Amino acid sequence: MPIVDRGLSLLTKLQAKNIVKHFDHNGKTVVALDGINLNVEEGDFICIVGPSGCGKSTFLNVVAGLEKPNSGEILLNGKLISTPGPDRIMVFQEGALFPWLKVIDNVEFGLKIAGIPKEERRELSHRYLDMMQLTKFADSYIYQLSTGMKQRVAIARALAMDPEVLLMDEPFAALDSQTRDLLLVELQLIWERTKKTIIFVTHNISESVILGNKVAIFKNRPAKIKKEIVIDYRRPRLAEDENLQKYYHQIVEELKSEVMPHAKDDTQ
Repeated sequence: MPIVDRGLSLLTKLQAKNIVKHFDHNGKTVVALDGINLNVEEGDFICIVGPSGCGKSTFLNVVAGLEKPNSGEILLNGKLISTPGPDRIMVFQEGALFPWLKVIDNVEFGLKIAGIPKEERRELSHRYLDMMQLTKFADSYIYQLSTGMKQRVAIARALAMDPEVLLMDEPFAALDSQTRDLLLVELQLIWERTKKTIIFVTHNISESVILGNKVAIFKNRPAKIKKEIVIDYRRPRLAEDENLQKYYHQIVEELKSEVMPHAKDDTQ
């Protein structure tokens, strides 16, 4: 596919350009995304927050190629994309793992499908198992693990594929607060170590402040990006750090007018 010049900077990794997506619901057209424009630079950790049901996950699915936009385009490294590919790997809220396989076989699965030789994929898998502190669980079955451990496996599997962009759709939403806080720190350390470009959808404002170097705030349905907030603060960031409160309150202020009028229409 030819490279398309869209006036991108040399550091732009991914660009969403005027993404529109609508669905048919009971014979009516429901607009989910109404012109999303987002530039993601190389090595960005962008968190997306917004009211429940506003289209955050729909947008991530479009970036992943799991949904096709009705209009607009997604560019990765300047090239138009419209289908799923190993350059964009998704980590879901539920790990989408194979419970009948061992941990290491789950981590190796994508590498095996990609035709990576056995010794090489075993080496890669152990690297990311170690990174996610899963080495001693390599021969355990998925059904033997806690929810938090399963998400570690899902992240290790995604990282092992070395995607251009890692997409994460509320991966910590089902975790208890203690496990989530631990993984929030670990994910920051992994991001700094791998320099991976990450787009992370969350409904948790504190989570977005801890993780993101940028936070994109979605308006309520139909979704547009209301504002992007840059979070320039040292890492690793901890949930109890009071200096993060100013960023938290900035996001809350932007979301108030989006959430309050629709409080009775919250479907999440």
